[in-house]
Amino acid sequence: MTGTELALQLGDDALIAAQRLAEWSARAPSMEEDVALANIALDQLGAARLFLAEVGDEDELAFLRADHEFRNCLLVELPNGPYRGDLDFGWTIAKLLFLSSAQLLRYRTIAAEGGPLAPIAAKVAKESAYHVDHASRWTIRLGDGTPESHDRMAAAVEGLWAYSSEVCDDRAAWLALIEPVLAEATLPRPADGPVRDGGRAGRHTEHLSYLLGEMQVLHRAHPGAQW
Repeated sequence: MTGTELALQLGDDALIAAQRLAEWSARAPSMEEDVALANIALDQLGAARLFLAEVGDEDELAFLRADHEFRNCLLVELPNGPYRGDLDFGWTIAKLLFLSSAQLLRYRTIAAEGGPLAPIAAKVAKESAYHVDHASRWTIRLGDGTPESHDRMAAAVEGLWAYSSEVCDDRAAWLALIEPVLAEATLPRPADGPVRDGGRAGRHTEHLSYLLGEMQVLHRAHPGAQW
C-alpha cells in the first residue's frame, strides 16, 4: 500500500465517521452523551483533516470527490441504525467500538514504524484511546443492562460483525481488544461468516451516496465561496 493510499484510508474513515456522529447532535440519550458524541465527531474530523492534508487539498478531497473515489471502510458509512434514517444508540456505539479499536491499532502501528504519517498517528492515537474507552463502557452498560438493552446491543453487534473484517489490518489484535468487552457485556461473540467489504477499493453502499449528497451540497453549489 502506498503512503497516499494509506492516508486516504485513514482520512476517509475519520471523515465519514465524523459526519455520521454529527447526526446525533441534539438527539443523544442525554445532554452529557450529546456533548461526548459531538466531541468524538470533532476528534474524527480533526484526524481526517490531518491525514487528507498530507495528500492534497483537504476541502477538495472532502467535497469534490465522487463516492467511488473514497477509500473508507463500509462500516463508517452505514447509517446510525439498521435502516437509513434510524438513530439507534446501541448500533452507533457498536460501530464506534469496532472503528475506534481498529483506528487505535492502526495509529499505534504507524506511529511505531515511523514515516511521514507517524507524527499524526501518534497524536490522534491518544484521542482514539478515549474513543475506545467510551464505546467500551457503553457497550458493557447496555449489554449487561436491561433485557431490552442487552437484546438491542446484541443485535447491533451481530448486524455489524460482517463489516468488521475491513476496518482493521490485524484481525487477531482487533479481536483481542473486542472480545473481552463483549464478554464483560455478556454479549455473544458472533461467528465469522461472509464478510462485507469493498470500500477500500471504492465499492460502496448506497448509504455513502446519500451522505455525500448532504455533506457536499453547499460546496458544490457555491464553489470557491469565501466566508
